[in-house]
Amino acid sequence: MLSPLEMFAIGVGPSSSHTVGPMKAGLEFADLVLASDGVSSKVKRVKAHLYGSLALTGEGHGTFLAVVNGLAGQHPKTINPDTIYSRVDEIKKTNTLLLADKLLVNFDYAQDLYIHKDQFLPEHANGMRFLALDKDDVVLMEKEYFSIGGGFILDKQQIANISNSSSLNSVQVPFPFTTAKEMTEHCQTNNMTIAEIVMANEVVSRSKDEVTKSALEIATVMRGSIKRGLIQTGILPGGLNVKRRAPNLYSQLNKSDLNLVSDQDRRLLAMTYAIAVNEENASFSRVVTAPTNGSAGTIPGVLEYYHNFYLGVTDDKIVDFILTAGAIGVLYKYNASISAAEVGCQGEIGVACSMAAGALTAVLGGNVQQVEKAAEIAMEHCLGMTCDPIDGLVQIPCIERNGVAASKAIDIAKLALLENEPGKVSLDAVIHTMMQTGKDMSSRYKETALAGLAVNVVAC
Repeated sequence: MLSPLEMFAIGVGPSSSHTVGPMKAGLEFADLVLASDGVSSKVKRVKAHLYGSLALTGEGHGTFLAVVNGLAGQHPKTINPDTIYSRVDEIKKTNTLLLADKLLVNFDYAQDLYIHKDQFLPEHANGMRFLALDKDDVVLMEKEYFSIGGGFILDKQQIANISNSSSLNSVQVPFPFTTAKEMTEHCQTNNMTIAEIVMANEVVSRSKDEVTKSALEIATVMRGSIKRGLIQTGILPGGLNVKRRAPNLYSQLNKSDLNLVSDQDRRLLAMTYAIAVNEENASFSRVVTAPTNGSAGTIPGVLEYYHNFYLGVTDDKIVDFILTAGAIGVLYKYNASISAAEVGCQGEIGVACSMAAGALTAVLGGNVQQVEKAAEIAMEHCLGMTCDPIDGLVQIPCIERNGVAASKAIDIAKLALLENEPGKVSLDAVIHTMMQTGKDMSSRYKETALAGLAVNVVAC
């Protein structure tokens, strides 16, 4: 089944579906071209077409930059963020790019990157088409990709054959689950935590040490994003003239020993941690999709809160937090969506809040029923959240929204720990409701910048 650790991908901002996914798609196409002898020996030019949400908000989300960098052989996990702009500047100047960082081909940025703002491919709102052509502009290879949220990409055949990536359910594991009901039943029947059943599933294909290392790497990158975001100052890129807030907020809250601050200020610090991450995300810096870039700050904010303000925090506890959060994220991936272009921001911030609330409940000693309840409450109060970023940038309201979600997740976890009886609404029911709500939501409110704050607030 889909590994819960796949809900976290190390990459660059500002968007998992609009930056990370398109970069991966461009790289995959470039690699396919070079892997085909009949194509690689003849290719002289490449072209890229962007559709739907990718076209409408691509400028603000860095989609155009991402696609070109991907074609040039860059991967979001390993790319040096400082080279993103300079590489594209060189391509614009020379009208050529080094395909997969190996083969020089023609690419006119102004002519070969097509932006179809009025067209949506039927399979998904985030569609791309790549073409490789010979010296006579005869098409040698053509392939469509779809960025389905969280940095996940599918080609046309894959998205036609599967629903919500369920084909990734090929690995046989001892505790398979695609619903919260199945997950909790495994836990209750076997007297295991969510993190324990996830670990049991993971060690089928790799060692426990490898799983632990991966989870701790995710947590380390998260903490690194917070650390950088708390000291970086200045104006965020994109033209909105948004000033970084995290350093000043942290300075005001951190005037004395962290252990001496009030509970209210601790939650404000969690908000600040989340804001710090998403300011880094807006700056094309290194972050972890959690489960998306637009929601990259919520889970790190809660994790840092837990790390700083609770005793007995160990690496094992950190791993439990990551595995539990990932397991909850998988439920949304299988049964709904984490793509704002498909379901609005409830699929990003809502899912992140749900994952964070459940994970915090777990590491604070909550049983599986309490964990499920926390995850459900979090999503219940994010239903219908729109995605309407001003000027298509992942800044307003995105950055602040992560901070609010982090604080909300903490309060929800504490609420869930006070009660030990099932709620009237199950986690499965709220996930189903979220997906229905997303389908009913106007496309104008789903990462298109055609309504809401995006049109009612003047970008300055």
